Amino acid sequence: MIRSLSLPFMAIALLTTFSSMVAFAQDAPSTNEKTAATGIKASEADAKEGWKPLLPKDGIEGWEVTNFGGEGEVENKGGSLMLGRGEPLTGITRLGKDFPLENYELRWSAQRAEGSDFFAGITFPVGKEHCSFICGGWGGGLVGISSINGNDASENETSSYRNFKNGEWYRFKIRVDTKNITVWLNDEQILEIERENRKFSVRAEVMRSRPLGYCVFQSKVLIKDWEYRTVQP
Repeated sequence: MIRSLSLPFMAIALLTTFSSMVAFAQDAPSTNEKTAATGIKASEADAKEGWKPLLPKDGIEGWEVTNFGGEGEVENKGGSLMLGRGEPLTGITRLGKDFPLENYELRWSAQRAEGSDFFAGITFPVGKEHCSFICGGWGGGLVGISSINGNDASENETSSYRNFKNGEWYRFKIRVDTKNITVWLNDEQILEIERENRKFSVRAEVMRSRPLGYCVFQSKVLIKDWEYRTVQP
């Protein structure tokens, strides 16, 4: 009698277990649902990967105040850099030779607290050459790359004009890969220039900013979240 009941009993038990597993799988949240529940998008999480801060939490260890002559006050607290008004330039230059020459990205946020000229003057390597991205120059609104084939940001194909407000934060990102230099402003791509058949250089005034430096012109500027990462070629 016990043997005759064992097979039906086992079949019922297996069916019950299988039904429970199906119900659990249907009720279990998907990966996307889990991500949404935490309030973090996958793209946002991916965007954080590989980024390294360029400044220490306090001070400017690994950097030096650029000797332009007439430079203003420089202060870094909590990773927030203040470049005071200079006559005409104030900036910092990275020490050492460990920064990549290409296949990298830079990003940061900046605001012009006082003044009316460029609040982003970042000099960076492009292979064995260097150039500068200028934002807010020539009276407050010019954007472009200096220099390309000897022509500065006001004279070459990257030149454009925009309205920038003092006291407002702006987000920037630059990518240097083996083919192009690409720049974003507030997540909008504002320029892309091919490297092939072009010679990149810097104006004489910012030669001391090489290999990586940031300077501002007759303005007090705040900079935060300055980071970099390497990217695949």
